[in-house]
Formats: sequence, structure tokens, C-alpha cells
Amino acid sequence: MEDESRRSDRSGQTASQPPTSTAPLVEPIPGEPAAHATIGSHRALLVADYHAGYEAGLRYERGIDVPSRAPERRERLCSLLERTRPDRLVVLGDLMHSIGDPGGAERGELEVLFESTPDDLSITVVKGNHDGRIETWLTDIDDIDVVPGDGVALDDIGVCHGHTWPSREVLECDVVCLGHEHPCVKLEDEVGGNRVERAWLRGWFDPAPFRDRSEYEDVSWLERASETPPRVVVVPAFNDLVGGTWVNVTGQSFLSPFLPAGLSEGDAYLLDGTRLGPYDSV
Repeated sequence: MEDESRRSDRSGQTASQPPTSTAPLVEPIPGEPAAHATIGSHRALLVADYHAGYEAGLRYERGIDVPSRAPERRERLCSLLERTRPDRLVVLGDLMHSIGDPGGAERGELEVLFESTPDDLSITVVKGNHDGRIETWLTDIDDIDVVPGDGVALDDIGVCHGHTWPSREVLECDVVCLGHEHPCVKLEDEVGGNRVERAWLRGWFDPAPFRDRSEYEDVSWLERASETPPRVVVVPAFNDLVGGTWVNVTGQSFLSPFLPAGLSEGDAYLLDGTRLGPYDSV
């Protein structure tokens, strides 16, 4: 995805946008539900909604028997780590699928995953609504930190899951990255066929839903119209089985408590980088 200061539609006209900020770089990897991020002097790989053990959850919750794709998920992530060689992996919540303690297959999947990652890789896991008591065992593994679901600031990039209102420190960052929504677009072809594809959402925070919340009283950009709000990147689910919010279909409810009201100038992008324009009119 190109920098906002150069953003244009297919006609070559520049899209409307808030003032350009000197925000840190968050750059999606073409063809992948993952992004590079610059955090201080380090490079990070950002992914969201890995949902380890999802197939076991389908069997337990819905009686649907689906062969485990754990090896394929692990290989895709490890291949990305090999290609991009980041200093840190940041998981934006829902690393696992079960809401309580992880079951045997789920925990086993994650243990094998982390045994397969580079020894010098630092890992930050934002706790999602599916991550249960993940901190009771995951932090026993070296170089893994579990942070609250409302998020933390990593230099000038705020990371949170998105299932709850973001922390104050997240809102004070230049860029906010979140998951939880599993954004998708429903696309129709000329003969009436349709398909659903994972998508990125990108825009700026709209201050409206945040202004009346007491925890944000002193966040300066909420009160000053001329202040540049944080940019927002909603990351598609890494797990390709989990479905998501069809953001361009009328009547679809968003999962996050601050979306879509908190998203201004929101554009949708396919995984290959194709800009579809405003998400609600695709």
C-alpha cells in the first residue's frame, strides 16, 4: 500500500485525506495477511488472528470434522519469518482459538510453532478475546511477552486486538494496528458469481465515538480539530478458515466496539495490494 501523501484512485485523482503525518511505516506484504512495521530501530512482522486449534474448535463447537491445517499455518508463518527476517513478531490477538485453557491439540500446535521460530526472535502477543488464560503458560517460553488486549505502544505504533476499547497509550500513537474484525469483501463478477476475499482496512480514527469516554479526556487530538488523528490499520485474519465481517455488505455488524464509527476515510485493499476504494461502497 502506498504512502497516504501519494494516495490516488484509478483515475489518477488524489483521494481526500487528513493532513499528512510523519507516522512510522506499516507496510503490508503483498499476497500475505501480514505487514512489516518499523518499531524504533527494529523491524517487526505483524499478524492477527492465527486461531491455533481452530479445526478442533469446529469439531467441539459445531460437530464439523475438518482435518487440521496446523502444519500449513506454521509453514506459512515460518516462511514469512524466513523471508522478512524481523527482530520481533507481533501477534495482534487470538493466537489461539479456545476461549478457556488451550486443549491438547491447540497447545501442542503452539508449542511446535514456537519451537520452529528463530532463537533470536522476540515475540509479543496481544491478548485477544479467544486467548483465555494464555499468559499462564505462554510466558514460560523465552522471549515471549503477553500484553493486555486493550494494547500497548511499541514506539510510535499502537497495537491492540480490537475487541475492547483501546488503551489511552494506544490512542496517543501515530499508527494503530488491530485485528479481531477479520475484514473481508464480497466481490461479484459480471455474470453474477461472487467470492469473498480477506481485505485490509486503512484510514484514520474519527474522534466521535471516543470523545465522551472519560479515559480519553486528555488525549489531545480528540479535542483539536486541526490535530492529525492516528492512522488505523485493520489487519486481516492470518487463519484463512475463520471467515469475518463482510465490510461492504449492508447490514453486516462490525465486531469491534469502536468500528465502523471510529474509522474515517476507510479504504479496503485486497491482499495483493489492490485498492478497492471506500470499503462501504466496494
